[in-house]
Amino acid sequence: MKNLPDTDETLLIRTDHSDQAAWQALLTAVTTPNKNGFLANVHVVDDVAYSDLTTEQAVSVARARGDLLIVADTTALTGPEMPLLAVLPFDGDEDDDYDEDEDEDGETKQEHGELRVIAAELWSIENNISLANMDWEDFVNAADEGVFRGF
Repeated sequence: MKNLPDTDETLLIRTDHSDQAAWQALLTAVTTPNKNGFLANVHVVDDVAYSDLTTEQAVSVARARGDLLIVADTTALTGPEMPLLAVLPFDGDEDDDYDEDEDEDGETKQEHGELRVIAAELWSIENNISLANMDWEDFVNAADEGVFRGF
């Protein structure tokens, strides 16, 4: 896989290159400030080298960077609300009381979080996670059927 840009901004990686008009609409939604002027701080990666990047590969990229990563996949480009995939690697020291590989029920702990976020609300997750203003769980708990649509 091609190296990603070295930036402090959250990466927004396009993985579906099938519909340029849908991509432009998504970019417009992501780069338009909300009514209070909030805007996601993203570095757009629009390169066919990342076409069809799998969720596992995106997780690997996010873990390697240690940061929130946003994926513009087929679901994001075809859904009416443009639900982007947000991926966040967990740092491993959450729930220090638990065994490193299992939670209290003996289940394997997930090493990352995945959540869909509509394009118009990307700013909320990106700003608050990047600045550590809120926890990932705040967004997960506010999601409806796995999609964060705002508070």
